[in-house]
Amino acid sequence: MSLEKNIWKWLEKVPDPEIPVLSILDLGVVRSVKVNDEEILIEITSTYSGCPATDVFIADIKSELEKHNLTNVKVQMKYSPAWTTDWITDKGRVKLKEFGIAPPVNEPDKSILFAKSFVVPCPKCDSDETHLVSQFGSTACKALYQCDSCQEPYDYFKCLR
Repeated sequence: MSLEKNIWKWLEKVPDPEIPVLSILDLGVVRSVKVNDEEILIEITSTYSGCPATDVFIADIKSELEKHNLTNVKVQMKYSPAWTTDWITDKGRVKLKEFGIAPPVNEPDKSILFAKSFVVPCPKCDSDETHLVSQFGSTACKALYQCDSCQEPYDYFKCLR
């Protein structure tokens, strides 16, 4: 197997520091892996500017690759295009739901997130009878919802485009 393919495989082991059930590949922050004679260049796009996890992403990527004796690793931020929740893999969306976080749903207009008609199904019981509690959940990229059926509170990973 080529070194590049191995690196992609090893990056699957690097968890998102805020949602550890997701790898950085599930989250879609790794944009490219380039291997040449002098260095390994990994381009990442942070989930949003100012995300406190960005430095952790970089350190964890380097740490994982050091386990495989790769020390000539450069991690570079790629700002364009901006990260979008569309980049979360299908596997990542399933993991979010299993962890109790509602994955992003198609929001045609950002203003609809706070409208009464916007439905975020409960990740625990799949009920559509839910309501927004707060525009911000455990992190700025999530909103706090509560299920009217099972009464459980849960985070919703807001759609970012």
